[in-house]
Amino acid sequence: MSFAFRIEKVDGKARAGVLITAHGAVQTPIFMPVGTKATVKAVPQEILKNEIKAQIILGNNYHLYIRPGSEIIHLAGGLHKFMNWDLPILTDSGGFQVYSLKGIRKITERGVIFQSHLDGSKHLFTPENVVDMQRILGSDIMMPLDECTHYPCDYEYAKKSMSLTHRWEERARKHFLNTQPLYEYFQAQFGIVQGSTYADLRKISAEKIAELNFEGNAIGGLSTGEPTELMYEMTELVCNILPENKPRYLMGVGSPVNILEAIALGVDMFDCVMPTRNARHGLLFFHDGIRNLMNAKYKNDFSPIDPDSELSYDKNYSKAYLHHLLKNHELLGFAIASFHNLHFYLSLVREARKKIIEGTFHEWKNQKINQISYRH
Repeated sequence: MSFAFRIEKVDGKARAGVLITAHGAVQTPIFMPVGTKATVKAVPQEILKNEIKAQIILGNNYHLYIRPGSEIIHLAGGLHKFMNWDLPILTDSGGFQVYSLKGIRKITERGVIFQSHLDGSKHLFTPENVVDMQRILGSDIMMPLDECTHYPCDYEYAKKSMSLTHRWEERARKHFLNTQPLYEYFQAQFGIVQGSTYADLRKISAEKIAELNFEGNAIGGLSTGEPTELMYEMTELVCNILPENKPRYLMGVGSPVNILEAIALGVDMFDCVMPTRNARHGLLFFHDGIRNLMNAKYKNDFSPIDPDSELSYDKNYSKAYLHHLLKNHELLGFAIASFHNLHFYLSLVREARKKIIEGTFHEWKNQKINQISYRH
């Protein structure tokens, strides 16, 4: 079994750990760039690995099932070979994407019937076939089918939805344990805690998911519009219940500030489209604050994008040049800005890990949040 997790240092509730997978070790806390369709938008794999120093990326079962399809990826020998990425991959089940297809999906006990957003064709996702699809993908970590509730969500619906998710996850876990990997290496499966923003439901869900003994555990259904403080409250509650010896993954979160606050609560893993999505709109993150490179004041700013960065692109191109590319919707501008933001996120969690090991994380976090929140 080539999956393990060990905690190397704790500072308060913040943890510095190592996640061992079949495709390598991941130092936590970690941010996972989102490669939904077998690509992190505008970022070549070589740059992602060698310049940005990503250790693990995320793919999406729904999008990869729709196109190019499971058959193509199987013929390629799995997602790693298909996209030429030899480091770990986590795949989401596609539950959130199906949830977002309002009007063209139906949730049943069996699973979810939905129409493709591409051609309207009908499909069925069940807890079992989603495991089978991710066996074909060959991801190092797979997520089970769940239902992500909207916010605000009625208590009774949140309770009903949580119970359905629990039954689905029981089926997914059973099917996972009764099937074998296709590519001769171990795949892990993480459980997902739901329960909307209701503390009693989150407690029930965390206890249930812990009982199912997944290799790791995730917190789903947050960052869906609820107040930030409520997200932190639910995260802390769940982290206090989930087993300490397994990795904790806060799904779809979030901003740099969100990540630092959640690390302080005991979260190990994160993903979010924010760094690349914001990059395409000119919003860049720096260690001294946030800059909108679309603003006119950067039109004649010929200083490097970030002279203190380890990223070559930050040193080799000026703010004025990036401003010009972004204003004209040039693809190179989207790429350079995406490189920058992803490098920022990865360097931020590396620095957080270092501070946890040094025992100075909490003091550093409070100072860091003030610095990176400043808008220039």
